[in-house]
Amino acid sequence: AGQENFRSITRSYYRRAAGALLVYDITRRETFNHLASWLEDAKQHATNANMTIMLIGNKCDLDSRRAVTTEEGEQFAKEHGLIFMEASAKTPQNVEEAFIKTAATIYKKIEDGVFDVSNESHGIKVGYGGITGPSGGRDGSTPQGGCCG
Repeated sequence: AGQENFRSITRSYYRRAAGALLVYDITRRETFNHLASWLEDAKQHATNANMTIMLIGNKCDLDSRRAVTTEEGEQFAKEHGLIFMEASAKTPQNVEEAFIKTAATIYKKIEDGVFDVSNESHGIKVGYGGITGPSGGRDGSTPQGGCCG
């Protein structure tokens, strides 16, 4: 019963999400084997068909205990149109990079018009500072006010 409650909670996070991180443990083959069902779950419950998904092979610091090769992770990501990288939450190798790369991909989709920032169902909520132009301001002018401008 507890596992089903957890699944229903995680499903709610997919709604209106612009991005998701799908993480497996490189030292535990069974986590890799569950990726297809986790990915299906994410796609089934996402209201955003253009959601960016980053596949992360975690625990790359434990290479001697590796049960899933980097190539297997890369292949799964390629077959399903995902971004891929390996990381270590312990060391924290590639952790920040995973978030930055996911956010950059989402931002590119905004720039390309794939995501409409005025439509919250796309999973984007413009904050206090808004979307900035090339020179910093929303319309390309110098930013006014805000916390850091």
